[in-house]
Order: sequence, then structure tokens, then C-alpha cells
Amino acid sequence: MARVVIIGAGFAGHTAALYLGSKIGTQHQVTVVNRYDYFGFVPSWVWVGVGHMAPEQTTIPLKPVYDRMHVGFIQGSVTEVHPDDRYVLVSRPDRSNPERLDYDYLLIATGPKLNFAATPGLGPQAGHTTSICTLDHAIAARDSYLEQVRRMEKGEQVRMVIGTGHPGATCQGAALEYISNIHKDLVKRRLRSKADLVYLSNERALGDFGVGGLRARYKGRLTSSEEFIGAVYKDYGITALVQRGVHSVDDKKIFWEDYAGTMGETAYDFAMLIPQFTGQPINYIGHDGSDVAEKVVTPAGLVKVDAVYGLDYATLRGRPDAWPATYQNPSYPSIFAAGIAFAPPGPISQPHVTPNGTSISAAPPRTGMIAGVIGRITAFNIADLVTSGAMHHRERMTEMFAACVASMGDSLWDGEAATIFMYPVVPDYRRFPNSDGRDPTVTHMELGTSGAWMKRMVHETFMHKFRARPGWTIIPE
Repeated sequence: MARVVIIGAGFAGHTAALYLGSKIGTQHQVTVVNRYDYFGFVPSWVWVGVGHMAPEQTTIPLKPVYDRMHVGFIQGSVTEVHPDDRYVLVSRPDRSNPERLDYDYLLIATGPKLNFAATPGLGPQAGHTTSICTLDHAIAARDSYLEQVRRMEKGEQVRMVIGTGHPGATCQGAALEYISNIHKDLVKRRLRSKADLVYLSNERALGDFGVGGLRARYKGRLTSSEEFIGAVYKDYGITALVQRGVHSVDDKKIFWEDYAGTMGETAYDFAMLIPQFTGQPINYIGHDGSDVAEKVVTPAGLVKVDAVYGLDYATLRGRPDAWPATYQNPSYPSIFAAGIAFAPPGPISQPHVTPNGTSISAAPPRTGMIAGVIGRITAFNIADLVTSGAMHHRERMTEMFAACVASMGDSLWDGEAATIFMYPVVPDYRRFPNSDGRDPTVTHMELGTSGAWMKRMVHETFMHKFRARPGWTIIPE
């Protein structure tokens, strides 16, 4: 009997668990270790953060789902991985000593460590800003936001700054959604004139999203994502400040550096800034007790996979094959990684270093649909190895389709959403040299109320899928 351990039950880990349970769960042992006892539908935490969705509508208890899917579940955190001896140590809240869990195959799908500490003053615990990166954070952001609403109701003017809180942050799409939903909420409350909304980002251009931006047809005209999002922000009255890396935050101001190396500051009353994402703090220990982390992870703690690392940006642009296909660690073939946990070979967007030596570069996104797709691929390959000894599934991000539905108000009657289809996620300039590396017949952008309906449909259908209810496999990642 083969033993498969999955660390993490986010989009990547939970997707992998469902597929592995359905494929090999009755004959082999599949176990998920997750710090929470629930799956959280992260995209809808934007709505939680403005008070438009109850937190319990975004979560699914894990154990009942896994019991039906022949998957074991342990609530806890993996503190050590012993790749030579193939076991992990799990710290559990209900036990004083760590538990040993042996494996034949290990999937690391931990999601990110939210590295608030990399930016002094950032974050809801030790800092001055809010976050929507966890459910608890989204609830706290909602409460803080509603405090500002009460101030506006008394006639006060407030400034809200939403964006990224580190020069190397990712997940700009979440910040775009959040500021757009705040705008729509304040319009409904007839308080929009009392708020100055500022979008502050490390992107090279508005609408870059860490994927280098894109060009697509919108209303019959070839349009860039910069023009597309810029038009939305102009209509919404949102001030956009891009090409800025945040260095620190105090209780009144955000201090940043721009591409030119100029230091500046932005005052705020309320701020939601996405932190840097790094790998979870796990120790990797060899058979002799030595530290073997260098074989498994990068200095940032992200898992090395079958990518070509060390290429400069110009070379990487011309090497679609440098991106991983199986997400298997080359030093330890029993280890796979998915979602934010895997180390990309480099940035998708063009990086920038200021005259002061600061790298202001949007990191590649590996969340949501991308994480789910990679979770499925790794699950299929692990199942293949268990049953036949050979892998049969490969999909690079230079071959991967992705769709993003960015909510701009949750109302099905007057809400909006920006719907973006992108193929491939990482531009392939060999196949599509005349269209910025992407297929112009697939890549597309739309904005309208129909997108709001699609966003709600995404929430409902994916909550169905992640509960593993009948027909869940026909709902795409």
C-alpha cells in the first residue's frame, strides 16, 4: 500500500486530495495535513472584507469531505520533512509531541507564508494595515473598513489605500477587486464623495498583474490591460500609483520607493496591502541529520521543481521549456509541489532594479485556477506513479489557460466584473511572436454586469466542486 501525504488544503492541495482520493483512495493511503480544519474559498474573501458575504459562506469543513473521498485528515502544521527517510513531523494542537507521518510520495501545497515582517509596520497583527489573505484577516479588514464608513457617515473625509505592501509582492488582482468593491459599496451608501481611493502597486504598469499585462480585443478594438483597467479606474475615480515598492508603514503613512529610486510617502486612514509571499518555514533534514534544504527549496523557501533555474530574464522569455511540466523535485523524485509553494524559474513581468539597488518586480501569480490545475496535474502523476510507475501528465504555465473574474461590486443587478481570459499564462514568444506571446483568438477581456453573474456562479459551482458533490469532476479547475 502506497502512502501519499499532502501538506496544505488550499486550491492546489485540496484539488489534489479530491482527485487522489477518487483515483487511489480505496487501495492506498492518502492523508492531508492542514493548519485549519476547513477549506477557504479565498476569492470570495473580497466580499467578506466589505461586509457583503458572511464568513461561513466561504468555508467547507474538510473532514466530512475527506471521509467520503477516502482521504485521511490531520489538523496541524508540518515542521520537518525528512526526504531521505520519507517522513514528516506534524505539530498538532491536540498533542504535546510531534507526530511522525511516513510517505512514499509527498505533495507540498502549503500556500504562502505571509511575510509581513519583510515590510516594517505592515500587517494586521504587528503592523498598521489590514489584509484579506486569510479569513481572519478578511473579517478584521471588514471591521476596520466599516469603522471608516461610520466616520464618513459623520461627514469626515478619509483616504483608503489598497495594493501591495512589498517590492516583490504578487496577487495584485485581489487588491484590484477589493478597491473596486469598496468603490461600489460606497456608491451604494452614497458616501463615495467622502473617500479618496488610491491603488498602490509594484506593477510595471496598471493591469500588469505579474503576468506582463496582456493585449486582447475589447469592444472590437485591440486593447491593453493597462488601458482596460485604467479606463475602469478613471470611471471609478480611483488614483493609481504603480511602479512603487513599499519599504515601511507607520500609523499614518506608507513609505515607498519608485522605479527612479525616488523615495515618497502616501498618507492613509485605512490600508489593505498584500505582503510578500514566501515558502512556509519547514526544516528539511537528511538521513544523517544534516540540513538538505538547498536540495529542496530556494532561499525564499519555495520548492524547486523541474524548471530551469538561473536564467536571466531575456533568456527566460525565449525558453518556454524552462517552466516546469511535472512539478517534481529533481533531487527527491518522491516530492512534488503545487500552487504558491513551487518555485518559478523567474518572473513573468519584466523585473526592475532602481538606482538604489531595490528590485521592484511583481512576482508570478500561482493562485486560484493556476493552483487548481497544477494540483490536478500533480495528483494525476502521483496516482500514475503509484499504479504504473510512470508519469503521463505534463502542463507548463507556457501551455496553460487561465480565466480571472475580478468582481467590481457583488450585486447581480448593478454590479460589474472584469472577465479576463488568457492563453497561455506565461507568454510563449515562439508560438505567438506577433501578439506578445499569447493567442489573440483566446485571450479576451470583458466588463459588465454579466461578469457579476459569472463571479457569483464561480463561487457557487466551486463550493459545489470542493465539497466533492455529484458531478464535481466536470467542473474545470
